[in-house]
Amino acid sequence: MPALATLPGAASVQALACRAGERHMVGDWVADEVPVALQYNGVSHAVMLATPLDLEDFALGFSLSEGLVDRAADVHDIEPEETCNGIVLNIEIASRCLSRLQERKRTLAGRTGCGLCGIESLAQALPRIERQVAPLALDLHALSRALREMRTLQALQSATGATHAAAWCSPDGEVRLVREDVGRHNALDKLVGALARARQDAPRGFFAVTSRASYEMVQKTVRAGVGVLAAISAPTALAVRSAEEAGLCLIGFARGSDWVAYSGTDRLILEHTAP
Repeated sequence: MPALATLPGAASVQALACRAGERHMVGDWVADEVPVALQYNGVSHAVMLATPLDLEDFALGFSLSEGLVDRAADVHDIEPEETCNGIVLNIEIASRCLSRLQERKRTLAGRTGCGLCGIESLAQALPRIERQVAPLALDLHALSRALREMRTLQALQSATGATHAAAWCSPDGEVRLVREDVGRHNALDKLVGALARARQDAPRGFFAVTSRASYEMVQKTVRAGVGVLAAISAPTALAVRSAEEAGLCLIGFARGSDWVAYSGTDRLILEHTAP
């Protein structure tokens, strides 16, 4: 554990620990979790509980993965504002996107791992995934390499044990970008936003996440145009059906050299390359 000075996204605390029957005071890190409000052109849209790191990535990624904007250029400005109650992300978007947003306006009272609070209708809850993603050539050892590398890049998880990570990886498993958050959806949104801000071609790689694969994780991956989503835990039935519909290769239980492909295997080109 690093010295208890500063660690972005975490707070240092003193705690009473009992180990091997012995009690003593210890210094520890705990992950930050604060209310983050997303406000579009002055109109409140959502309040999420999130780790206050990479918030501009979060604002852009959320806007893209929720379908509130069509492309990164539709977001004209992002201004974080700290208040006594949390952080407000003031997001300026194109007027045509604002009109669409107002039509589907909702208030999302966020809880960690919850993404449907405040939805006003069943149609809003499960919008049809229209997009088809492109196939991706993936080496047989790429997943294990990606997960191995991702573990070494999770600074917050290493210090606190309380955060999820989402990584963008090359087809041979090199981790190119990682984002962390207490919420799995937030971590993926941050990754999508970071890729867009860096003008990276997201479909040229695949996503790996340290969580289960829910419908929303599939939806966000498809909207990013990425052809493979690998999760360390299980998918849901709805996630599998949605992935099949979009041509997404959905992989669960990706641990070490093991994995289970639930959909899109015909679009996943598995190639073994000699080391």
